[in-house]
Amino acid sequence: MQKSTSTPSVSLPPSAHVAGVDEVGIGPLAGPVVACAVILNPADCIEGLDDSKSMSEKRRQLMAAQINARALCVSVGRASVEEIDRLNVLNASHLAMQRAVAGLSTKPDHVLVDGNKVPNFGISAEAIVQGDKTEPAISAASIVAKVTRDAELVALGREYPEYGFESHKGYPPSSTVAPYGLLGLVPRTDVAMPRCKRRWLGNRVRTGNESGCINR
Repeated sequence: MQKSTSTPSVSLPPSAHVAGVDEVGIGPLAGPVVACAVILNPADCIEGLDDSKSMSEKRRQLMAAQINARALCVSVGRASVEEIDRLNVLNASHLAMQRAVAGLSTKPDHVLVDGNKVPNFGISAEAIVQGDKTEPAISAASIVAKVTRDAELVALGREYPEYGFESHKGYPPSSTVAPYGLLGLVPRTDVAMPRCKRRWLGNRVRTGNESGCINR
């Protein structure tokens, strides 16, 4: 049976369904915010769960396949580029997490969220700082969210090869930011965004726009 390394702050019966939730896509130059909610099967322990950032890409993909096959239920939610620009990235990430939880085929009794803020799920929930390192269900959610979003950016890279999405997944190093200013943003506004408020982008790409936003 899979055990958490911390205890939820609420009293739950042994049969309670606890969902772990995490997101990816808060800081990149392009792409949606992708969140995942996972309820693990206590009768089917998945060994090797950990923070997705500590894993190689190959291991993440293998673990994601195990999670999707063996967890009690898995759900992915997204917030689009337009929603990020309209709501701000924090609120958009909460929206993505809410959608992920709402999409679970089994309604959870309690939700564990990675971080220090809790979206309104309409059910009992708590935030756990670095929960992706300590809570197996959050670790599982972080892995599936990362693999899902990476696959979407790889597909985008095949559609627009000049931007290199398939290699940097929307997090380009400063040396590769220039093409965004030279080429403009890709026309797929559902997956590409200016992220105008990112200071590092404004400092590196000058397009004549005083806000630091790359012109479309």
